[in-house]
Amino acid sequence: MHHIGHDTKTFKNLEAAFAGESMANRKYLYFAKLARQLGNEEIARLFEETAHQETGHAFSHLELMYPTSELTVEKILEIAIEGELYETNTMYPDFERTAREEGQPGAVEEFQEQGAESAEHAKIFEQAAKRFKALTLVEAFHARKYQQALEHVNAESESGAA
Repeated sequence: MHHIGHDTKTFKNLEAAFAGESMANRKYLYFAKLARQLGNEEIARLFEETAHQETGHAFSHLELMYPTSELTVEKILEIAIEGELYETNTMYPDFERTAREEGQPGAVEEFQEQGAESAEHAKIFEQAAKRFKALTLVEAFHARKYQQALEHVNAESESGAA
């Protein structure tokens, strides 16, 4: 799959489309929950089915934005950490400031909570990245030991056959 540069208008459009599909998914799941609470199971299921379709659309956009051929575990963790740090260091503080200026204490509290959760998510992803790197080093160590053992066995079988 052809790489789409992150600085292109097409990438920005895919981001916007992804955001729209993602928001529709969450909104429809919320509406399904409300419909169920209001006693209408048929409408709840309709919203859930549509939400599932929106997820498929969002994933299609992501596949163009982040082609699997370019991703590794380290890279996806890096992308996730970057996103969570943006939320906690920039986005939520800006949103909180605006809500405070507009006299919206409920939104101020919501943005504070979500900013703190984003910081926690960033830490969790950073710890996972460190564990993965350590695990990779251990696996490389084991792979070298297995290779050495295989070479030893091969050398013995060659000398025994001579």
